Amino acid sequence: MRIVFIEKKWFIFLAICILLFVGGWFLGRPEAIETTGSLTTAKKITINMVTGEFKSTMVDGKEIEAYRWDPGTIYVPKGEAVLLSIYGVNGKEHPFYIEGTNIKGTVKKGKETVLNLRFKKEGVYRLICTTHHDINHNGPMIAYIIVD
Repeated sequence: MRIVFIEKKWFIFLAICILLFVGGWFLGRPEAIETTGSLTTAKKITINMVTGEFKSTMVDGKEIEAYRWDPGTIYVPKGEAVLLSIYGVNGKEHPFYIEGTNIKGTVKKGKETVLNLRFKKEGVYRLICTTHHDINHNGPMIAYIIVD
């Protein structure tokens, strides 16, 4: 039987390699907390919106109403991921589209409609309900999305 001795420099080299491996594993874990610098993953911005209705009675007894998005204006950073959650409170359903995009959908009473948005271009985009698009149809039900 032969006894092998490890030279001191190889022992130190092996210890450094083990420390680097363990340190790299610890820092690379997703649950590791960064203590300095900026966050490595951006949080998605969430904006909540609801459908609303205003009703009133005229002097002659005629009832009038108007539907609205609330809030009526939202601000979105250009190029950032945004989650737009729209909850249907008033009105059976509100089919909509966002002007200047191919985004469309329907908000139904008692349901949440969630849109994942990312605007590449600055500007004002209108969220338009196609049922209540003008005053003759209890509108206009338009919200403004300002991308800056």
